[in-house]
Amino acid sequence: MRGILLLAVLLLSACQHVSAPPVTGQIIDLRTGQSLTASELVARLAKPSRVIVGEQHDNRDHHELQLWLLKALGQRRPQGSLLLEMLTPDQQLRVDDVRHTSTPPIDLPGALAWQQGWDWDLYGPIVRFALGQPYPLLAANLSNGEVRAFYTEPPALSGSRSNAPSVKHELLEQISGSHCGLLPKSKMPAMLAVQQQRDRRMAERLRAAPTPSLLFAGAYHARKDVGVPLHILDLGEPEAPTVLMLAQQGSEVAPAMADYVWYTPATPTPDYCEEMRKQMGK
Repeated sequence: MRGILLLAVLLLSACQHVSAPPVTGQIIDLRTGQSLTASELVARLAKPSRVIVGEQHDNRDHHELQLWLLKALGQRRPQGSLLLEMLTPDQQLRVDDVRHTSTPPIDLPGALAWQQGWDWDLYGPIVRFALGQPYPLLAANLSNGEVRAFYTEPPALSGSRSNAPSVKHELLEQISGSHCGLLPKSKMPAMLAVQQQRDRRMAERLRAAPTPSLLFAGAYHARKDVGVPLHILDLGEPEAPTVLMLAQQGSEVAPAMADYVWYTPATPTPDYCEEMRKQMGK
């Protein structure tokens, strides 16, 4: 009787209706060009053992969709783990302590030593939800000490895919663009090394995480042609993770970059480069 009841519960959970996403937009299967509904996307993302969701860090729509996806996928199959670029190894013990406490701390960001560079107002709902789930919430980034060490003395990076000249060129262009072209050329190799060591760490953590696993990371870390998926393959995995890219309408995500793209409404953003130039007196 107990087995029958358990089967009924499992069947009921499998048939749970996926609520409508909090954000509208267009979802495209980049391999076929087919438009998908949100429910169809969830059904496809529930199959692979590893999924990476690329985000624009300051886009509220993207974080709301990430939380929705996490919940929707959990309705279709048990989640194995969630990994965040925003968490470092130094914070893992704090995360684990909060997960196992019976009384959540009043100051959750303080308890986690949450880094101010990541807007808690955007990431807090995801973290709070994940901490209440049975699966682990895992750090996927480098520690600050590792970043300083890699910047000072960049280590050699193994793997033919991640060392391809086209990959390094694309990442250098991205690094220069994200610093509004104001970064001295002498610093570019070190910045590239740190970027790729972040990708390698995320790949290592994703590879070791309980499956099915989800990694939330910035768009360039998520990209199949330059980011974590290449490092997964260089580490010996036969198959790259499935990638969903969240991008604003007006931007272009090519099939080489991701498996799926969810174009969200374009939102006005401040001129970051103009502000940076003012601060630097240029």
